[in-house]
Amino acid sequence: MPWFPPTERRPVRTVLTAAALTALLAATTSCAESQRDDDSGSGGSSSAGGGGTFVFAASSDPSSLDPSFASDGETFRVSRQIFEGLVGTVPGTADPAPLLAESWTTSADGLTYTFTLREGVEFSDGTPFDAEAVCANFERWYNRTGIQQSENLSYYYRSLFRGFKENGDADLQTPLYKSCTADAANQATIALNAPFAGFIAALSLPALSMQSPTAIAEHRGDEVGGTDSDPRFSEYASAHPTGTGPFLFDSWDRGQQVVLKPNPNYWGEKAKVDEVVIRTISDGTARRQALQSGDIDGYDLVAPADVAGLEADGFQIEQRKPFNILYLGINQAVPALQDIRVRQAIAHALDKEALATGTLPEGTEPATQFIPDTVVGYAEDVPTYPHDVARARQLLAEAGQPDLTLDFVYPTGVSRPYMPNPEDTFKVLSTQLAEAGITVNPVPLKWTPDYLDRVQGTPDHGLHLLGWTGDYNDPDNFVGVFFGKKSNEWGFDDPELFGALDQARGLPTQEAQVPAYQAINRQIMTKLPGVPLASPIPSLAFSAEVSGYEPSPVQDEVWNTISLQGS
Repeated sequence: MPWFPPTERRPVRTVLTAAALTALLAATTSCAESQRDDDSGSGGSSSAGGGGTFVFAASSDPSSLDPSFASDGETFRVSRQIFEGLVGTVPGTADPAPLLAESWTTSADGLTYTFTLREGVEFSDGTPFDAEAVCANFERWYNRTGIQQSENLSYYYRSLFRGFKENGDADLQTPLYKSCTADAANQATIALNAPFAGFIAALSLPALSMQSPTAIAEHRGDEVGGTDSDPRFSEYASAHPTGTGPFLFDSWDRGQQVVLKPNPNYWGEKAKVDEVVIRTISDGTARRQALQSGDIDGYDLVAPADVAGLEADGFQIEQRKPFNILYLGINQAVPALQDIRVRQAIAHALDKEALATGTLPEGTEPATQFIPDTVVGYAEDVPTYPHDVARARQLLAEAGQPDLTLDFVYPTGVSRPYMPNPEDTFKVLSTQLAEAGITVNPVPLKWTPDYLDRVQGTPDHGLHLLGWTGDYNDPDNFVGVFFGKKSNEWGFDDPELFGALDQARGLPTQEAQVPAYQAINRQIMTKLPGVPLASPIPSLAFSAEVSGYEPSPVQDEVWNTISLQGS
């Protein structure tokens, strides 16, 4: 196992224990306090840099450098180095902790949150991070129009806040967000139209990071030639991302690499390396070979078959705690898939045990529902669909679909924590479906931008492979994001389920949420919009020179703590 000193952490991420913070968040009028030393703002070292270049291999290019228009882990890997949110996470966990907000209080009705902001923090363009900047960010998201509201661009804001000031889509609802007021330079109050128990935890999402309003305006982050232009490729999102984090953007050679430099004015623990390079290497074998040859210092999503060999060669292997779900999506916009018997037949056709042992990391367990067993609301008694080819064929015959043919869309050129090798996963599942009499038409698509745009942005798909690494420890971050409203990915409209999720996400305490989400998970697995497959265990690999890298189950890994021995 690698040596990752527990004391070499970003100071603000260690301010509260998970248990203490959970207790605070459970109160109807809550307050979270940062206990970070007053003099630690100068960071763990007296100046930025001094430690060489840390080269990390990513599995794909970022989709954008503006995280508010992204939903993918590779974009967020870069974003976490440049940007910060009001809320972060306790190191090594999915639990929320103060970050740019030192503390907050919640009104008894759960509709108003008042944040006390860390003072003396600046965006990297020299403009102040203050309450006005907080409100500018919330208003920016709330006031989006046209293509900016689409599911594949404003994925997180749309999923969490459910609507915009002027909804351009009939599927959107009354927005959760109501207003933001700057009460003082270091105090902002956010009002909601309805309670949302997961609001504080959700603010740890990179998509809700604080960005410089000045830089966005100067570099036209929301103005790229009209409402039909894609803001992911604006001047701001391509070359001028501006946050408060420990690193600054330097350059982006699309399809090749992103280069970051230390932020010399960072308010917290300053970076120990002189430079960070995030190099795009889509092929897993090529990533391993790059580490072995010394071209990179580390990479994520190590292929299960490579772990033992790398350890034997003296490389460091670290495993994240599984906090994800891999699933087979079933799009009910396809008429045949609207029949529950067909969806049940697909579920019975799949051998999850064989999939887990054949293509996923050692120790991976099959999933029974769309949340991991560590998340509140996990239900032990959901309906299950054991591998039974004969039963699958019987159900297809009863549905009048004995010779069913379906498009199966799957991604190429990418590895994800829940899906280390999509091509291998597709091959196993398509073979299992064929044994049950379901003919698969393979539709391979490049992950960025084609795959996600097809699956999330259009109804043009039958079956698809996708998954989710949880962003924070709340059931709404899984089942609420998946099934909280009508979407292109699933292609169904179920007011009963949507209503149950709306009610559950507004419950004021965790104790009230548990039975509500257990009932919802039973309901989901009865309706069977897709088939949850597994919660794989993601692995990272590093050279012997790397220290100070602390894995996070939600990938909240900020690299100012990393050192390279011998630099």
